[in-house]
Amino acid sequence: MKRLLRARLRAVRDAYGRGADRGSGAIALLIFALLFVTLAAFVVDGGRVLATRERAADLAEQAARAAAQDIDVDALRSGADLGKTAPIRYGNCRSDITKFLTAAGLSDDDVSHSTCSGNRRRITVTVRITFQPMVTSLFAVKGHAVKGTATAEALTQ
Repeated sequence: MKRLLRARLRAVRDAYGRGADRGSGAIALLIFALLFVTLAAFVVDGGRVLATRERAADLAEQAARAAAQDIDVDALRSGADLGKTAPIRYGNCRSDITKFLTAAGLSDDDVSHSTCSGNRRRITVTVRITFQPMVTSLFAVKGHAVKGTATAEALTQ
């Protein structure tokens, strides 16, 4: 009788011991899958942020060049010694960059938040682009703005 009882206890203990680890591999796999997806989301959106910053810097350079090409032709033709730079009509800077950035495909909100300043020799443009995250937006991460700034001169030589 004791042998039978011990055998049954051993059988129950062995059966319980084998089943105790069941499902732990699935839990570990689930945790690692979530960590992998989270890491991939930050890598993808991080790369997109860097690309958007580069695009903002490129558009700022191009918009500054476009605004600096609006030269005051009458002052240039007057024959006065202007040095190495041509006189820029900096009063038209805002309309010049608005026209350029709209043609480049920026939203009206981003165009209105982009700035332009300068004088007769130099124009400085700051372009804002709103970035909408692709993957991390699922985690309630909202879009944010990135900026690029550039300066241009109109050289005569």
